[in-house]
Amino acid sequence: MGTAISLDLVDRHHDVTLLEHMSATAEKLKSLLPGVNVMAADACEYASLSAADLRNVDVVIAATGDDEDNLVISWLSKQEFGVPRVIARINNSRNEWLFNETWGVDISVSTPALITSLVDEAVEVGSIINLMDLAQGRMRLIEVTLAASAPAIVGDLTLDELRLPDTVRVVAVVRSDQPMVPSPSMHFVEHDHVILIAREDAAHECSAAFIG
Repeated sequence: MGTAISLDLVDRHHDVTLLEHMSATAEKLKSLLPGVNVMAADACEYASLSAADLRNVDVVIAATGDDEDNLVISWLSKQEFGVPRVIARINNSRNEWLFNETWGVDISVSTPALITSLVDEAVEVGSIINLMDLAQGRMRLIEVTLAASAPAIVGDLTLDELRLPDTVRVVAVVRSDQPMVPSPSMHFVEHDHVILIAREDAAHECSAAFIG
């Protein structure tokens, strides 16, 4: 995971430092990752993060295969070094509740939850699918695939006529595999994939508009 992320970020012209706690692996990675500063260090230790000059970085990604390690890295990065943005990988979805601002996590990425959402998307029409939590869990990126019974379709309502509250915003609509920018005059059709950002307590407003 760390290797793939590092290569992608270097390709996007970022300065990247990768911490690998096994010395032999770190030595191999130095030749495999041109342009990446590979350090043989334990990212769960304060001294290692200090040696990586964390006080001058923009983003830390805690992407180990161990949730406890990712939480420790996130907490140290935020509390001890004041890193502006910390992104953490969740390996076990049962631990998702821990990955919040208390542990220094700004954005959490749960591979199990993402795969589950993709499965739900494939089989569920007319249900709210949670894609990602944002703003320390206060906001959610969600998707609804519209059934023919959706109120927006039955009433032939435009986005403006739906009168969605300020806690809900439609950010994109995917129709026949084509992304569309929503406009106030947009009408909805069956099988539209509606992508919304909503406050975590705004599920009722989404249901009232898009679920029959």
